[in-house]
Amino acid sequence: MTRVISRLHGGLGNQLFQYAAGRAVALRTGSELLLDTRQYTAKNPFQYDLGHFSIQARVATGDELPPAKARPLAYVWWRKFGRSPRFIREQGLAYNERIGTIAGECYLHGYFQSQRYFDDIVPTLWNDLSFREAISGDNASMAERIQGRPSVSVHIRRGDYITSAKAQAVHGSTDLAYYERALAEVRSRSGKDPVVYLFSNDPDWVRDNIKLDAELVPVTNNDGRTAHEDLRLMSLCDHNIIANSTFSWWGAWLNPSHEKIVIAPSQWFADPKLSNPDITPSGWLRL
Repeated sequence: MTRVISRLHGGLGNQLFQYAAGRAVALRTGSELLLDTRQYTAKNPFQYDLGHFSIQARVATGDELPPAKARPLAYVWWRKFGRSPRFIREQGLAYNERIGTIAGECYLHGYFQSQRYFDDIVPTLWNDLSFREAISGDNASMAERIQGRPSVSVHIRRGDYITSAKAQAVHGSTDLAYYERALAEVRSRSGKDPVVYLFSNDPDWVRDNIKLDAELVPVTNNDGRTAHEDLRLMSLCDHNIIANSTFSWWGAWLNPSHEKIVIAPSQWFADPKLSNPDITPSGWLRL
């Protein structure tokens, strides 16, 4: 059986895009999907997180993978001349039609941040990205609270977006004015005054600094090790206001409601040289 290998890197949001793109290619080509998780060493601030979902792929063993950069001669030879698996790198940030025409064994390297890479397998992905374990404990209590009244998730991405000069220059961060505009839009379109559930990787800062004219509930049940639970809680909200973050992108995408309102920032990157016109599905709003 032919193989599609998807290189995983970054946090959970990035891993989900890389899995989804790889899964689509694997299904189109009748291939097995393998995951290259070599990036997740003890030095990596992120961890492999897809094991919490019912994914249809397995982590590749060392002998199933092409050479790593730690073997520079073998790596360069494979990149230049290797044909199995063929190296396929994302070209730019927008949707790359070439990915939809791949045939045979390949190694996918990129972010693939667009639903267009997996539009044709959305029902399959809904099954793949169901959670393996039932919600429990404090998260179950929060889920019940979220579903008891009209609700909207608000995600404030900080962490490396603030502490890393490089990330700050590339991504920047959304300001309070964006969240105020987005909440007003949700109220106007839904005709309801939802409870606002605040999600962030810096909950203390959010508690002290995010002041919105609404009932605010900071969600502090989880940390980096249980980030998938925040994703699940976001998906249970009626509506979603996301940051310029693939993490909250997936929280909104996993929301099964056909009536959901999803709002994303119009400026996804702080760096004016970067653009991905395909980052959000057509039904989402940009403010």
